[in-house]
Parts: sequence; C-alpha cells; structure tokens
Amino acid sequence: MFTRIEDFAAEWTNEAELTASVLDALTDDSLGQEVIEGRRTLGQIAWHLVRSLHYMTTLGLVFDEPSGGEEAPASAEHIASEYRRISRDLLHAVRTQWNDETLRESVEIHKEVWPNGGSLHYTIMHQSHHRGQMTILMRQANLRLPDVYGPTYDTWSEKGLAPLV
Repeated sequence: MFTRIEDFAAEWTNEAELTASVLDALTDDSLGQEVIEGRRTLGQIAWHLVRSLHYMTTLGLVFDEPSGGEEAPASAEHIASEYRRISRDLLHAVRTQWNDETLRESVEIHKEVWPNGGSLHYTIMHQSHHRGQMTILMRQANLRLPDVYGPTYDTWSEKGLAPLV
C-alpha cells in the first residue's frame, strides 16, 4: 500500500513506461491473436488494460476516459497512444487531487473496504498481470518482445549470449 504520493508517482512512472513499451510492440495484425478460440484477444486485453485505469474515478479521482468506446480498436497505435494519455492523466489526478492523507482514506468497492493507497498498488499489479498475459500472446503472434523486468530470449541471443534456461 502506498502512503506517499511521490512513492506512487515514482513506481507508476516506471511501470507505465514498461507497459507502454509492450503496447508499442503490438501491430494491427497482432490484435486478433487468441490463446484459444473464444477467449480475449491480444487487442481486447490491451484495450482492457487501457480502459481499466479509468476505474480509479470510482475512488473520487476526476480524469477523462479513453477515447474509442468499450470495443477494442483495430489500431495498435491508438491503443498505445491512449494508454500514454490516460496513464499521464491518472498520475496528474493523483498528484493534484489527492495528498498523502487521502491515501489512508478508504472507499467501499464491491462490498469490500479498500484504502486508496492499496487501490493504487492494486492498479499497478493489475497492469503487470495483463502485461504478462499480453507477452504470451505476443510471442504466439511472432512479435519481438520488449525487455520488461529483464532481457528476453531475443535480447540474450542478439548479444551473443546463451539464454538462460
């Protein structure tokens, strides 16, 4: 749980850059990739990740929702650009509308009580969860994976190193 706005801001900035790098690697053709038929596509997961940030408005933050509606866009560039915009807007809203005391306040969400600082932490973890799902589908779609928390198999190989097994 975050207890200081600037601690959240530092972690959010790093995590948002990692997420943006994953979204930047998507192509329009890859958006339809499914793990199995009938499940969310890569594009649907990516768009859910973008749209889910607006959920923070239920905690009292005010910022615009992503443009494009609920259905996943056919443009990977639109998904990535909307992510960048809404992630900046979320950070700006937290910095200007909340303070360190606000992080200790709690809000009821689906009949559970969540401190605002915990909700911010959950938002980062939710984003990481979907980034992980996306990288599997990206590999299946033959996309080059960006380095997220460490080098990928491709990065090791390009450096002439034996990838760790």
